[in-house]
Amino acid sequence: MKNSQRIVIIGATSAIAEYCARLWVQGHSVDLTLVGRDASRTERVAADLRVRSPQSDIRVVQAEFLDPIAIQQTVDAIVESGSIDVVLIAHGSLPDQNICQTNLTACREALELNGISPVLYAEAFARPMAQANRGTLALIGSVAGDRGRQSNYVYGAAKGLVTRYAQGLQHRFAGTGVKVVLIKPGPTDTPMTAQLKGQGAKLASVEAVAKNIVAAVECGRALVYVPGKWKIIMWVIRHLPDIIFNKLRI
Repeated sequence: MKNSQRIVIIGATSAIAEYCARLWVQGHSVDLTLVGRDASRTERVAADLRVRSPQSDIRVVQAEFLDPIAIQQTVDAIVESGSIDVVLIAHGSLPDQNICQTNLTACREALELNGISPVLYAEAFARPMAQANRGTLALIGSVAGDRGRQSNYVYGAAKGLVTRYAQGLQHRFAGTGVKVVLIKPGPTDTPMTAQLKGQGAKLASVEAVAKNIVAAVECGRALVYVPGKWKIIMWVIRHLPDIIFNKLRI
């Protein structure tokens, strides 16, 4: 197992993260650490992966996602046994915008879980990666972070934070052996977007999104929109003049 690629997934019970894990263990011996808040759910993901890849070493870590001290302790324990090849930070939730507008506690929780928490985990892993001068740190952002829109601006603000943070981290590690990958999925068919699906939204398959993410991580691409069409769509949305944009109900 010493020669196995060492991968850590934060938020391993998310649908996208689970499908990425399936691709990583497919035909390979992987040293995989799954980090989640719910130990039983995370263990179910691990059990499925062990069946798919008996030769891999797959472990589960239960962790806090909002307490900075607990986050640091979790990361310190993971890196204690050696350097990491890949970290995928995949956790988050899609809040109800209307609830966030009337409930400041819900608003704060949405901002913390989708923005601050991923940044804290990334920063905790960045230090040991810098010391080792190797590894790939991948963060899942969202197209929602490209421009604030009335339908999801609290979630978009959190993901906008992730975008700016990832850009700064890429600048920090430019010219080093550490790669930082920012992934911006469009709406994807996962339990998190069940409400959107019920409203008739066209959603990308989680399998296709996971394939694009794993490929981007493997080649160390700085930024990837998945599916790729969202790069064009969001370019248009970002550059719409306010006089036009403000008439849209999106």
